[in-house]
Amino acid sequence: MYFRQIFALAIKEFLALLRDKRSRLVIIGPPLAQLLVFGFAATYDLNNVAVAIYNEDRGGAARELVSRIEGSPNFEVVAYIDRDSEVAPLINNRDVLIVVHIGQNFSSDLIQGTTTPLQAILDGRNSNTAMIAMNYLRNIVQDYNLSWLASQGESGLLVTLQTRAWYNENLQSRWFIVPGIVGLLTLVVTLLVTALSVARERESGTFDQLLVTPFRPVEILIGKAIPGIIIGLLEATLIIVLMVTLFDIPLRGSLGALYLGIALFLLSAVGVGLMISAISVTQQQAVLGAFLFLVPAVILSGFSTPIANMPEAVQWLTYLDPLRYFLVIVRGVTLEGNSYALLINQYWPMALIGVVTLALAGWLFRHRMY
Repeated sequence: MYFRQIFALAIKEFLALLRDKRSRLVIIGPPLAQLLVFGFAATYDLNNVAVAIYNEDRGGAARELVSRIEGSPNFEVVAYIDRDSEVAPLINNRDVLIVVHIGQNFSSDLIQGTTTPLQAILDGRNSNTAMIAMNYLRNIVQDYNLSWLASQGESGLLVTLQTRAWYNENLQSRWFIVPGIVGLLTLVVTLLVTALSVARERESGTFDQLLVTPFRPVEILIGKAIPGIIIGLLEATLIIVLMVTLFDIPLRGSLGALYLGIALFLLSAVGVGLMISAISVTQQQAVLGAFLFLVPAVILSGFSTPIANMPEAVQWLTYLDPLRYFLVIVRGVTLEGNSYALLINQYWPMALIGVVTLALAGWLFRHRMY
């Protein structure tokens, strides 16, 4: 009898789920969409990595090495430079990920059979991407060594690769991941708190009591938004303190610039959460709606995989993701030492997303009330 009751309850739940048009849409539509997005966006392979060549040796050996880099499907040479002063702007502005420096005596050292260094200057802000790109370059150098030695009838190791990473000198992945967790956990907590606010009222039956109060819809909306903002601010502060004290990650930039980014990020997160809450009747629907937003938001933000490696259509989709902009802010402040002026292009999109989502949440809230 016990198992028969469980089986009957399971059949009833399946029938109720399949008879509800909205539930069927939630079951079928979002998983298919997420499968397509994740299949294209979530990849650790790198193609067309932007590289600059700083070649001080015009000999044949140096030209052959440059041609191998140019012909690699993993690299795209976007600049050829002639002076040391041109290296820093390319790295700082993210125009290139690697600058390959070939010294003046590269060809002559190879001809004489002397080991010669090849310098690679990396953008270490994204340590995972930098290490993957370095492995590609290391393979090119290794193949070049074997080819050169075979042509000369010799054996040994002639070209050695020397690396120098900027912003993250030891290429510690923790320096890249932990600042991203500030945005990830802040978004999760804020979104869930606000998404459950109105749904909880409806489910417990107190929403009707709230409607007979003298509060206007916009006042109720603001009252629902304040707890999410405060909790998100406290959550972000706690993670930042742990990031600096526990993980020894530097905070090189302006603290005010970081907290301005947090405030705008919370504004946009609260707007999305209230939109979900306004259209949810139960807490289960609110949690499901928050989950359906969170997973694509994390994948499309550049948290783990570079946005530049995604298809162009998916890259356009990332502009709707507030987490994309906040990750640039938090990583820029911690690793690069950025201030307000350098982050203005990340501030205004989050502010725009916050205003639009809050306006839509207010419209949905009024529409569901009457």
